Amino acid sequence: MGFKSLDSIVKMANEKNQSLFEVILYEDMSERDVSRDKSFGEMLKLWEAMKNSYNNHSPSLKSASGLVGGDSELLKKYGTEGGSEGTAVSGETLCGEFANKVMYTAMAIAESNACMKCIVAAPTAGSCGVMPGVLIPFAERFNVSDEKIAEALYVSAGVGEIIAQRASIAGAQGGCQAEIGSAAAMAAAALAYLMGQSADMVMNAAALALKNMLGLACDPVAGLVEVPCVKRNSFGAMNAVMAADMSMAGIKSVIPADEVIDAMGEIGSLMPAAIKETSKAGLAATDTGVRILKKQKGF
Repeated sequence: MGFKSLDSIVKMANEKNQSLFEVILYEDMSERDVSRDKSFGEMLKLWEAMKNSYNNHSPSLKSASGLVGGDSELLKKYGTEGGSEGTAVSGETLCGEFANKVMYTAMAIAESNACMKCIVAAPTAGSCGVMPGVLIPFAERFNVSDEKIAEALYVSAGVGEIIAQRASIAGAQGGCQAEIGSAAAMAAAALAYLMGQSADMVMNAAALALKNMLGLACDPVAGLVEVPCVKRNSFGAMNAVMAADMSMAGIKSVIPADEVIDAMGEIGSLMPAAIKETSKAGLAATDTGVRILKKQKGF
C-alpha cells in the first residue's frame, strides 16, 4: 500500500471527500491492478470465509494437545442457560447478550484455528477470532449487509497494513501486542466505521484499542497457539468493542494513532526474546506450563 500512515489515509479521504473504505479500495485496485468488482468480490469471499469459520465450528472439537476445545460452548451456554453454579439465568450475564456473543464467537474461531480448521488470518492465525468475533454478532444485531461489512473490512485492512509497515503484526517480532493488539485496533476501526463515525474518529478508536494492549507478551504454553492465545481472542474482541464505544462517546486518544503504532513497534523491539513466541518465559515457563510441555513431548 502506498500510504505510510493512518493520518495520510484520513487526509486523502478528507481531500477527496471520500469514505475511508473508498480510499483504501482504490489503493488496492491500483496496487494490484484489479477492477473494483474483483477487489470487492475478493473481500466478500474473505467475509464469507470468516462466517464459515464460525458456522463450521463444532463444540466437540479438541486440539491435538487436548488443551483447547469446548470453552466457547461454555460461554454460549452461560449466556442462554446460566452459569455452571447457577450464577446467571438466560440473558443476565454480567456483560450482557451482545458481549457474550462477541466473546464466544471470537473464542470459537480461535478454537477452530487450534484444531487446524479453516480460518482467516486477520491479521494472523493466532488472532483470527477478533475481527469476526465482533463483526458476526454486529451484523446479526444490526441486520447489516455483507456489502457493508466488506466496506468495514477494507478499513480494518488499511489499519492493519499501516501497523505492519510501521511496527509489526508478528508475535515473534513484537509480542502478542502485535497480534491480538493489532487485531483489536483493526476491529475497533471497523466498528467505528460501521457506526458512521468520521475518518478521524475511526482512527481514534484504533488508537484506543491498541494503547490498551501495549506490552502484551507472546508466551504460548508448550509453543502451541492455544494457551493463552485462544482466550486472548475474546479479550481482544471485547477490547475492540470498548474502544469503539469510547470513541463514539467522544473520548479521544491523547496520543495519535500513528504514534501509538510507533510506540508498539518500539516496545516490541525492547522486549526480550524470551517473551516473543519462544516459550522461554512468562506463562510457558510456569511450573504448570513446563509440566504441559513435558507431557506433550512424552517426558
